[in-house]
Amino acid sequence: MRIYGPNGTTLGTPSSGTKKTGSSTFSLPDAAPTADARPASAPRATNSIDALLAMQSVEDATERRKKSVQRGRGALDVLDELKISMLAGSITPATVARLKTAAADLKASSGDPGLDSVLSEIELRVEVELAKAARG
Repeated sequence: MRIYGPNGTTLGTPSSGTKKTGSSTFSLPDAAPTADARPASAPRATNSIDALLAMQSVEDATERRKKSVQRGRGALDVLDELKISMLAGSITPATVARLKTAAADLKASSGDPGLDSVLSEIELRVEVELAKAARG
């Protein structure tokens, strides 16, 4: 940044060899240390680490929503596998176990009322299919 003016640089003018000396000088007043001065202490590391860990464990609304959507899609995928295995005539115990896991995963709330409504309908369908599988 260039400053043009009485104290700044200007283009094309040679600088003079003499410098002006100001009559005013800057000095700090002599102040005695106050009696309230406390020695510096180290920060409390355990509190800051605990706070950082607590902040990392808190999910924001978008993360909760993403995870809920993934759980819902996973449950729908398992329901599709169940449908295909029912049409083929062979329901495997692994598919029933995956249905139970999907039903347990759908219990968590996403915070979005519309999404929670859809997830509860998926959960109801999974529970109905589990009851049918247990009956048969």
